[in-house]
Amino acid sequence: MSSNPFFKLSRLPLALRGAIAAAVLLAGATAALWQSGSRADEAAMVLPAPADDQPKAVGELQTAVLSGGCFWGVQGVFQHVKGVVQVLAGYSGGEKATAIYEVVSTGETGHAESVQIKFDPAQISYGEILRIFFAVAHDPTELNRQGPDEGTQYRSEIFYADAAQQRIAQAYIAQLDGAKVFGSPIVTRVDPLKGFYPAEGYHQDFLVRNPTYPYIVFNDLPKIDNLKRLFPEDYRDQPVTVAAQ
Repeated sequence: MSSNPFFKLSRLPLALRGAIAAAVLLAGATAALWQSGSRADEAAMVLPAPADDQPKAVGELQTAVLSGGCFWGVQGVFQHVKGVVQVLAGYSGGEKATAIYEVVSTGETGHAESVQIKFDPAQISYGEILRIFFAVAHDPTELNRQGPDEGTQYRSEIFYADAAQQRIAQAYIAQLDGAKVFGSPIVTRVDPLKGFYPAEGYHQDFLVRNPTYPYIVFNDLPKIDNLKRLFPEDYRDQPVTVAAQ
């Protein structure tokens, strides 16, 4: 077990996680207050807009499926993005039968913790979704990990739904790598979407429901702050939640 009080408890049985989480919350709350700033200055930056993107236009809702570490934080970020109408935490990359948190957490199912983002293409484009994904939702240069979480289930990956999404994603990664905007090459995978399986109910809206949970305070709330600071035109204060739909 990690000695870091802000680790995710992802590999422990559910009952034991609950007991430990309560103890961690009590022991780590004070530490969280003074350490939270250490994540706020992580490598979040305004990135150039995608050179290849679809123009905004009135049409049916579109869907993006992205993986960038723990789905709590990625879901939380996109719940605050204008034009997004729903964000589900879930699993992609493996089979339906193994889309179970305790099984996915072994790192042996092929799944990645993912989010399914439904958005209005008249308000935000797929390329703009990816821009926020790379800029504030996660670090695309970390291989098979994000922050304190390690394993292939925490990999950076874009699951494209069609040829247009594939083209935009691959072109944007090439654009960012070519401009050397990050200190290391982007390791984000781009693969076809074969299935998305919503996570268990207790994972949905986790950031919104648990804003004082140490893991959230230390790892994820700074992402919301960065979204508001770097993309004020895309930020909305009231998140869209699964519970409200």
